[in-house]
Amino acid sequence: MIGDIIMRIVLALGGNALLARGQALTAENQRENIIKSAASIAAIAREHEIVIVHGNGPQVGLLMEQNAAYSEYSPETTPYPMDVLGSQTCGMVGYMLQQELRNIDPELDVATLVTQTEVCKKDPAFANPTKFVGPVYTEQRAKELMAQSTMQFKADGEYYRRVVPSPMPKSIVEIQQIETLLDTENLVIACGGGGVPVSIEQGKSTGVECVIDKDLTAELLAEKIHADLFIILTDGSIFRNYGKEDQAEMKQATPAGLAEFSFPAGSMGPKIDAVCKFVEAGLGNAAIGSLFDLDKIITNEAGTLITKGEGIVYY
Repeated sequence: MIGDIIMRIVLALGGNALLARGQALTAENQRENIIKSAASIAAIAREHEIVIVHGNGPQVGLLMEQNAAYSEYSPETTPYPMDVLGSQTCGMVGYMLQQELRNIDPELDVATLVTQTEVCKKDPAFANPTKFVGPVYTEQRAKELMAQSTMQFKADGEYYRRVVPSPMPKSIVEIQQIETLLDTENLVIACGGGGVPVSIEQGKSTGVECVIDKDLTAELLAEKIHADLFIILTDGSIFRNYGKEDQAEMKQATPAGLAEFSFPAGSMGPKIDAVCKFVEAGLGNAAIGSLFDLDKIITNEAGTLITKGEGIVYY
């Protein structure tokens, strides 16, 4: 809250909100991290309208491994498709988040919505699948699976893993339901993992085997619900020359200022693309920072605030 202004805020939760680097993917570890995440979010939830978009990469990967293991045990049981597995993670993570938010503040109204995100089958990403998902296989087993199905595999180190496309989100199917929940004073958990990818043809929706970047879906959601602030919560702020002797933490930046730097394609790059897209749409500001500084990010005392204009201000 800035003064007495209630803001509509979209929070994109990074993987560290659910699982710390190197941690085993147990329910207990995820619960422990979610309790910490919920504490940061609950501290601002009474003052603002909040939508949470969470990642699901490790969770979908685990379900795919369990699927593969069960298929070995019971060959007649075909693996569940990725869209179904993605929807399972939305329920699982959403359940834990909403439970822990209410454990901290029983007066909070929290709702998890399994959300479909429309993608276009003509998206160029479908011609070149690059996103690694699921368990590792030997080259021989990967070739066997490719011969038996339409799945594609590529080398990932010394093993092979399945690759799927990562298309752009086109629309959010349940956008009206998200608006209705917000208007009735619910904290909403939606578009988990970027939303369950679907293709809509002649009014009929069908699941698609792909992965949608959750930060891009969160940005689209922020635009559609006219958010005042879009925040990507990750390990910390944006830095100039991160990891080098002259690294510097940015307090405030602009899309024009950020365009002068190059950021890693596998980590900060796509996040910066997402926040700049939102700011350039002219609806509000964006920020990147640590989940545990959330209250300070909102007042620009921590993290990096991205606004229209020119130049960069450092801490």
